[in-house]
Amino acid sequence: MSSRSALRPVPRVGSRRRSTALLATGALLCSGFVAVAVPAATAAPAVAGAPAAYIANSESDNVSVVDTATDTVTSTVAVGDRPSGVAVTPDGGRAYVANRGSGSVSVIDTATGAVTATVAVGDGPFGVAAAPDGDSVYVTNFQSDSVSVIGTATNTVTATVPVGAQPNSVAVAPGGDRFYVSSAAAVSVIDTATQTLIGTVPVSRPNGLTVTPDGARLHVSSQNAGVVTVIDTATRTVTGTVPVGNSPFGAAGSPDGSRVYVTNIGGNSTSVIDTATGTVVDTVGVGSTPIGVAVTPDGGEVYVADSNSGTASVIDTATNTVTATVPVGSGPYAVAFAPALTSSSDIDVDVTARPNLGILVPYLTYTVTARALGPDAVTTGTVTATLPPGATATSLSPGCTTATGTVTCSYGTIATGAAASKTFRVPLHLLSLGTVKVTGTRTASSPTDPNPANDRATATCTVVSILLATCT
Repeated sequence: MSSRSALRPVPRVGSRRRSTALLATGALLCSGFVAVAVPAATAAPAVAGAPAAYIANSESDNVSVVDTATDTVTSTVAVGDRPSGVAVTPDGGRAYVANRGSGSVSVIDTATGAVTATVAVGDGPFGVAAAPDGDSVYVTNFQSDSVSVIGTATNTVTATVPVGAQPNSVAVAPGGDRFYVSSAAAVSVIDTATQTLIGTVPVSRPNGLTVTPDGARLHVSSQNAGVVTVIDTATRTVTGTVPVGNSPFGAAGSPDGSRVYVTNIGGNSTSVIDTATGTVVDTVGVGSTPIGVAVTPDGGEVYVADSNSGTASVIDTATNTVTATVPVGSGPYAVAFAPALTSSSDIDVDVTARPNLGILVPYLTYTVTARALGPDAVTTGTVTATLPPGATATSLSPGCTTATGTVTCSYGTIATGAAASKTFRVPLHLLSLGTVKVTGTRTASSPTDPNPANDRATATCTVVSILLATCT
């Protein structure tokens, strides 16, 4: 490790010595972490309907996955050495984790919780951000003075962009045409089309940064100055500063752009900035040495990584109060959210028929089957069968009803990969000669069916006489 980074090792509880790489006055502030026991677990996706928080734990070399509906850790994922940054692709499918001590980025499949790739980048990768279209991920290399651009289609480095000294945080403009990097004494502006540095804005020891949803302003925490610096992105000039707490570090904006949340590592607090007035409207006490911060996609909560407490503080944005403290790994450093999972189940409809002839009242038996193809189980479903003109239905399975020209069958829970069938009869008479066609169509189901292509099926019987019929 290069001496220029001014890293000072500190003991890791029960193991080798570590450094925390917190940016301090002109160098890096080191701090010992409190060890927090995290049970080993097979990673699992979060509960459907709630976003999952991915928290990089720098001292335990893993990522805690938190269900934000219950504010509990549902699983942990082992990654590389000293993970310091994390970002989730816009579709929620993958989390990219910058491993500061490994010179690599771990790629986590959020559906399975498995690390599916490890991408070698520069020396001391620190911050990470995903492009709005999900095609690229940008990783700052603190000791290489560069940014690695990872193509998400192949999980390979497609470009390396030189930037200012000791780059740490990175943020991407909403339009995806620019990304911004905080370094030792300036914010670098990079054109994503050419992957080149197109400008710098001097800022006193910049750390966390966040772009407003309209892309017009950049808020940057200035650790040495104890302020948040506001930059006009069009002119690349500083338009103002907002005094916050002691040693501001992380920064995150609300989805509507009205608030910016800044962690103060020296004051164990989070400052709440009103972006319209450029003033701090509240200061929220959190855990020890807060570093990373992120706002839930709905703007309702803020998660703060309390590095020395081994916890994540959950702030209710309506009241600016801490409503939960979640034990995570050792040395939590960065936070990112995956969008809420949406349940869905593809129902495959099938209709079959068979003749029952040579009896007093001959009939055709139709079977309507609903099969759950997943990914989730069917909780409820309805299939409506359309009968030929003049036909009637008898001997209906439980859950089926008939009206003029139709039979409607309701289905309860169907496990993924399983099927449920309902039957009914269509009586024949001397006037039933010819084609008897029944079409079954899924008319309602829960959860959402993502694939309408297999929602309909038909069975046709050809009746030659009341003693002879064939069905296909």
